[in-house]
Amino acid sequence: MSRGSGLGVPRPDTDPRQGASSWLARLVDVRPGEAPALAWSWAYIFSILAAYYVLRPIRDQMGVAGGIENLPWLFTGTLVGMLVLNVPFAWLVKTLPRARFVPLTYRFFAANILLFAGALYLAAPESEIWIGRAFFVWLSVFNLFVVSVFWATIVDVFSTEQGKRLFGFIAAGATLGAIAGSATTAILARDVPTWALLVGAAVLLEVAVFSMRGLARLSERLHETPVTGEARPSEAIGGSAFAGITRTFRSPYLLNISLFLLLFSVTSTFLYFEQAGIAKRSFPDRGAQTAFFASVDLLVNLLTLGIQFFLTGRIVRRIGVGPALALLPAASILGFAALAVSPTITAIVAFQVLRRAGNFAVARPIREVLFTVVPREDRYKAKSFIDTVVYRTGDQLGAWSFTGIAALGLGSTAVAVTAIPLSIAWLLNSLWLGRRQEERQARQQEFKA
Repeated sequence: MSRGSGLGVPRPDTDPRQGASSWLARLVDVRPGEAPALAWSWAYIFSILAAYYVLRPIRDQMGVAGGIENLPWLFTGTLVGMLVLNVPFAWLVKTLPRARFVPLTYRFFAANILLFAGALYLAAPESEIWIGRAFFVWLSVFNLFVVSVFWATIVDVFSTEQGKRLFGFIAAGATLGAIAGSATTAILARDVPTWALLVGAAVLLEVAVFSMRGLARLSERLHETPVTGEARPSEAIGGSAFAGITRTFRSPYLLNISLFLLLFSVTSTFLYFEQAGIAKRSFPDRGAQTAFFASVDLLVNLLTLGIQFFLTGRIVRRIGVGPALALLPAASILGFAALAVSPTITAIVAFQVLRRAGNFAVARPIREVLFTVVPREDRYKAKSFIDTVVYRTGDQLGAWSFTGIAALGLGSTAVAVTAIPLSIAWLLNSLWLGRRQEERQARQQEFKA
């Protein structure tokens, strides 16, 4: 097949069966028959991220209002929530086919959102602090679960080869949803009651359910299960409700994916606490704090979108999975070194924006490629455990480490110095994962042959 310039995508006029429009073909290497699944994937993740980013600035403001000194306890509550929900979720995966357990998961969270909206509508002012703390914990559980379930579904639908071509572009749909959600809250936060924003987020989750079902209808014809003996997408996966935990600890590959996420989470929490402190010192008004958080989110997502459209696909094809994963820890080493030398407000915010954009645009979609070479049971059970419990364990380590450093009277420089060796270990872990992913993919291709 002839190739054009730029990202190395097929010229639209070389294949009359090409389902995507010419503008899409110029952005992503989409093959015949893939465009409908790509469109449903976009609608699916757009809805989820729009819902989350309507809610995220509200959560961040409530976290500040409840006292920055209480944030470590809220992170502890989040970890407990993750542990509590993982077993019933794994039971749903074990018992029900994907077309049933995914909608049930999203509708459960939508019902929770409506309960919070009603509580805020009826609450007396003095009780809003406690509602806010509960909402902070709940949303921190919500965002990891719903996004993890989305990517588990995507990994189940697309093959490894398709993932390398398409996951970055699918992630751009997430970014557009995040831009829409954060922009909505930034514009409306001062004039629209919080409960009304929550109702809008619940409606968006129902759109996600509709989109997931559209994608599921295409899955069996798009990508067959790579390992014999596994349940088909239309069947329940089976196995144990605790398999996500046991299979993770028995697999060096899954353990190293866990380590990747743990190190990312610890270092991200360091930066999150710094940003929360900046907001509290700089913006005394609660509406202004919410608008500030939403504006930072908007800036992150605009930068992310540009990288996803024009760089993500090119990066992974040119340097491979391992080096692509290593870009974020390499940037973190440089960023924390800069903060150690000059821990200014401007430097912290700039580093946070660049790091989050690098994660969303490159590290996150490439990390999902790692799960395309594991069995279906691991894609849902082990992945859910890693994306939720392991991630929030990293939050815990980061939150209490930050608190301990502050208790010793040390500031941002000490935090940055602590994060540098963690980022070096993270970089080495990324390269190891890249090599193991390639080996597993080669074995799968040999099996199919």
